[in-house]
Amino acid sequence: MRKLACGLLMAALAPCAYAEVTGVAFVHGTGKQTNAYQDYWQPAMVNSVRQGLPDSANYTVINCDFEQYMWDNRAAGCLADQLTSFINNRGITRLIVITHSNGGNVMRWIMSNPTWDSRYPNIINKTVRVNALAPSSAGTPLADAVMNGNAFEQAVGWLLGYESDAVRMQQVSWMAHYNAQYLYGTSGRPALPKPFRSVVGSDVDSSPFDSDSYCGGYWENVGLETTQNWLNSCSDGFLDCSSQSAAGTVWFVDKDRTAGREPLSHNQSRRACFRLDTILRSDVQQ
Repeated sequence: MRKLACGLLMAALAPCAYAEVTGVAFVHGTGKQTNAYQDYWQPAMVNSVRQGLPDSANYTVINCDFEQYMWDNRAAGCLADQLTSFINNRGITRLIVITHSNGGNVMRWIMSNPTWDSRYPNIINKTVRVNALAPSSAGTPLADAVMNGNAFEQAVGWLLGYESDAVRMQQVSWMAHYNAQYLYGTSGRPALPKPFRSVVGSDVDSSPFDSDSYCGGYWENVGLETTQNWLNSCSDGFLDCSSQSAAGTVWFVDKDRTAGREPLSHNQSRRACFRLDTILRSDVQQ
């Protein structure tokens, strides 16, 4: 009878012992961040998305030096360290990663090179999916322009940076080389071990008479509409749609799901604009 009682108790406790714990990590793009919650994503975006979690405290906002090459210890090493701490401290068993821009490249490096760092396999194992917002998977001609020192440098310096290793890395030919040799997920390469789903920004609006142009920062959108003149017609002012779509699968193109079928500029795709935050919130509930 005593053994039976113990057995029943263990059976009752077993579901609790193996309960899944879902967490979400926000991974910023190019730049050296020390307060990405406030400066890069902004509270409205982060706090809206995390409300979709069973426990809204199970989130982390990464702060790393993404001015470096993606494999650099200050980039991928820092990301691995902060993700590992988050997983261990919160007991995360299901990790959803939300990246923006170059953050998608750093995350792809981790998923493509599991033997590079002893922390990578556990991160990959715990990851359910990566929702990549406007990922620079195939680079951008603007990075080439910055490295060549022409007029683009001043136009996009606030967004991309100036001649850093991360900018150098995102030149179109350089990303083609990395995709062919070191990264998974692009055409002709092995698939990534976990889903990598891109949200593609297809246009920029910056009319002073359109209130939607002010979401994410009006003058930032003006700058992006200027640089869009040197990109394909389908672009978010920083990246061509083809670059954003180059790795993994396309989850959706902005206008297919945004409120009012509004486009997402490169700046707006990291902000709570046109119900992007509620789309991401609903996703972390699944």
